[in-house]
Amino acid sequence: MMNDLQKSDCCEVAMSAANEIDGSIEESQERRRQTKGNTGEVHTRRTQSRGSVSQGLDCVRERAKAKKKERFTALLHLIDPDRLRVSYFALKRDAAPGVDGVTWEQYGQSLEKNLVDLHGRIHRGAYRATASKRQYIPKSDGRKRPLGIAAIEDKIAQRAVVEVLNAIYEQDFLGFSYGFRPGRSQHDALDALAAGITQTRVNWIMDADIQCFFDSVSHEWLMRFMEHRVGDPRLLRLIAKWLKAGVMEEGAVAVNERGTPQGAVITPRTQKVTFNSSA
Repeated sequence: MMNDLQKSDCCEVAMSAANEIDGSIEESQERRRQTKGNTGEVHTRRTQSRGSVSQGLDCVRERAKAKKKERFTALLHLIDPDRLRVSYFALKRDAAPGVDGVTWEQYGQSLEKNLVDLHGRIHRGAYRATASKRQYIPKSDGRKRPLGIAAIEDKIAQRAVVEVLNAIYEQDFLGFSYGFRPGRSQHDALDALAAGITQTRVNWIMDADIQCFFDSVSHEWLMRFMEHRVGDPRLLRLIAKWLKAGVMEEGAVAVNERGTPQGAVITPRTQKVTFNSSA
């Protein structure tokens, strides 16, 4: 259990001057059954520090749910070696390496040493994001989808940051939102849709998609949206490093002011924040 000092550190926040309005919509108010496996649950594996890693976010999660207009100014301390270790074991072991050529297994040969070094660089501000390696996969319509494969350390750090962002934004997202959320899948979305169609009167169903959303989102606006809830400048700078790292294709690195690499661990979470905030 965390002591009072740890809880105080965890919950250090800056109160917004705006009136606090609870605009959340609880899943219990929707006309469908709740999704199995609440999104607030933390799924970790192969770590002796699983309890402490989970508890470290409990305070953030509770404050985010209770204070909808609150900005969290102390978050980077949650990115500790234990959380980085959990992130490492959560990655796919057979995933293709990034531009550094380091595989999951190779990084794990000196795991503790590597994680301590990574943690130190993140907190000193010495961490440098690596450009993602461009690969293409075929789409059903004959076109190719561009993917960005991050280096192993970028994947680990991104996964850890995603856990912190989830603790905040899972309290803000609407219950009928399913895309890129922990504990939810396209099958859950289809189950909810089927329940809605059979249990309520439906006259029409709209299927819509935002064209090239991942490729065209503005970095500036993405960061603005995140700043509504995230007030820790060190964490924001860390996210900005990934946005500006660029993509390497045929030996050349391209850096744009718009878009985020599809396939990156953190991309779905930041895109979800942007879409829900703009909606």
